[in-house]
Amino acid sequence: MNYKEYLWWHKGTVYQIYPRSYKDSDGDGVGDLRGIIEKLDYLKDLGIDAVWISPIYPSPMADFGYDVSDYTGIHPLFGEMKDFDELLREVHQREMKLILDLVPNHSSNKHPWFLESKSSKNNHKRDWYIWKDPGKDGGPPNNWLSVFGGSGWEYDEETEQYYYHAFLKEQPDLNWRNPDLQQAMLAIMRYWLKKGVDGFRVDVMWHMIKDEQLRDDPPNPDYKEGMNSYSKLLPAYSTDQDEVHDIVHKMRKVIDEYDERLLIGEIYLPISKLVSYYGEDNQGAHLPFNFQLLQLPWNAARIKATIDEYEGALPENGWPNWVLGNHDNSRIASRVGKEQAKNAAILLLTLRGTPTIYYGDELGMQDVDIPKEKIQDPQALNEPGVGRSRDPERTPMQWDATKHAGFTKGEPWLPLMGNYKEINVKKEWDQPGSMLQLHRKLLKIRAQEPALQVGSYVPVLSEEEILSYIRKYEKQQFLIVLNLTDSEVNFAPDFEWKGTVEVSSHEEFEGKEMSDKINLPANLGLLIKLK
Repeated sequence: MNYKEYLWWHKGTVYQIYPRSYKDSDGDGVGDLRGIIEKLDYLKDLGIDAVWISPIYPSPMADFGYDVSDYTGIHPLFGEMKDFDELLREVHQREMKLILDLVPNHSSNKHPWFLESKSSKNNHKRDWYIWKDPGKDGGPPNNWLSVFGGSGWEYDEETEQYYYHAFLKEQPDLNWRNPDLQQAMLAIMRYWLKKGVDGFRVDVMWHMIKDEQLRDDPPNPDYKEGMNSYSKLLPAYSTDQDEVHDIVHKMRKVIDEYDERLLIGEIYLPISKLVSYYGEDNQGAHLPFNFQLLQLPWNAARIKATIDEYEGALPENGWPNWVLGNHDNSRIASRVGKEQAKNAAILLLTLRGTPTIYYGDELGMQDVDIPKEKIQDPQALNEPGVGRSRDPERTPMQWDATKHAGFTKGEPWLPLMGNYKEINVKKEWDQPGSMLQLHRKLLKIRAQEPALQVGSYVPVLSEEEILSYIRKYEKQQFLIVLNLTDSEVNFAPDFEWKGTVEVSSHEEFEGKEMSDKINLPANLGLLIKLK
């Protein structure tokens, strides 16, 4: 492809905002749409191309917005539709894109659809959800489990049937085998696309179709005491069914009715299964989210092998993508440490494919230790001591050194990290060697260099502790060298090279000329422009 033929989502960087925690404009301790509007210049100046916002729809908030009671409204906590319209307009005025979270696998049990469905076995919306008779023993229809603990089935005494919920009982799963439900959900997509949103991140895409025969999930041979209850079984029949690809294709057809819109799928699956979500002839999701860097040990050999496996598994013309952090996983600076978090940033922003940055990771924010009495996450509350809380990675954005880090004038909904006076946007913006400064440099050079946006990926053989590769487009070449250990390592590839360090995790190396064989100090990462 010619450089000009690549679209914004091939070249650009996506930034995820968890709206409850980004910026509170009205002092109620919860972030909102007007708060996001206030900070759009920050995102533009940082070098962000697209903003993805986690759910903002009306919701009883049993799972903080992932239990939707109205797919075409705005929760009053976040503002009104006029605030959303202003946000969309302001994003576009800054030549950025806006991506919404779509939650099509399940609704809230307060959604009018479910209230109708629950009202009677004969209601025309009964089949919009997954209702089944009790099993032979009078219990649940099969052994499927809830991700949040316990059975995935909830009994309804009035109609004497069970409904299925992959998550909370307040989140009944929709029945995507029903054509009327399909049309209703595709109409919701069109509603937002007509407004001008630039695409969707589709929540738990791989859950959307279940086995029609309701076969039991098999035991997980790797389950050990102390793991959460969902881990007892392998979700072989309750997730990732072949028919899901027909649904994804229908979603893609809706997306393609509009110019240059994007379909992202949340999919926690091995690479071999993940790539099937690109669809036949790339008519599925544009970007099935690649979470490998969230799950791998921070080991150069393992990461190298996974990058190669992913690059090799991509379908022809399938575009790669990489994610380092999100609202469901421990923050990168907590997973790998502050020093290696800088290398992780270099990796994310120089690999081939679309990168997604989780808010606050550009500052080096870490997981916050949440006292028991302040835990909010239902995943943790449902299975105390076993269910992992997602609160630590959802804490308020740290804007400055004032009270509550400039996030709110009220009491924040989750506690802040005690280091917010050191780790914040205002302090780090121009601070030499800061994590934010590193992100600014990386995003700036990425935006200027086609080799880093759309260039080919060429692995470089090197010592086991080092992750190294070249990004190449026409005559431009960049060499990336990352020491993923806390020891000094020699880098001696089997070819001659020379170049200038453009960006480094250790600022004092920037501008230095280097060639052939070099000693890499502990934790050093280099982005070198080759001559």
